[in-house]
Amino acid sequence: MSEYAYLGHGTTRTPAPGREGSWYVRRGRIDRRTYWLHYALPLWAASVAAIAADIALGTAWYSASTTSGPYSYGYEASFSGGPVMLLVNLALFAPAISAAVTRLHDTGRSGWFLLWGLVPLAGPIVLFVVVGCLAGDPGPNRYDAAHRPVRRELQPAW
Repeated sequence: MSEYAYLGHGTTRTPAPGREGSWYVRRGRIDRRTYWLHYALPLWAASVAAIAADIALGTAWYSASTTSGPYSYGYEASFSGGPVMLLVNLALFAPAISAAVTRLHDTGRSGWFLLWGLVPLAGPIVLFVVVGCLAGDPGPNRYDAAHRPVRRELQPAW
């Protein structure tokens, strides 16, 4: 396999049939480099392009106001996107969550750790540090595709 193996540089995992270039990953782990270069930065660039498209098309929802007095001058602006931004965010929601969960798996944490994002102020900071900055587990952990838990089959009660 090449140096840049499927969704993890230097790993030996092989892609599922038909999923060679997919952004949507449901299992496994990705390292920091893969997360930033293949998920976070492209998703951010798509959002910036959507904002630019909304502004260029004149469909952005924003307001601006200025206030001035004898001794002061103020400017206030607010931007809340537009229809292009809305469509891009809806289209990229699943890949963003998927990437964050697989990155959490690399650090040995469950996808439920994303609920930290609901905590005001501290939650997004915790997620940024854990998902974007911390190194993953060096060895295998419970989220490796090769080390899946044994699935129990339901047994009849009789």
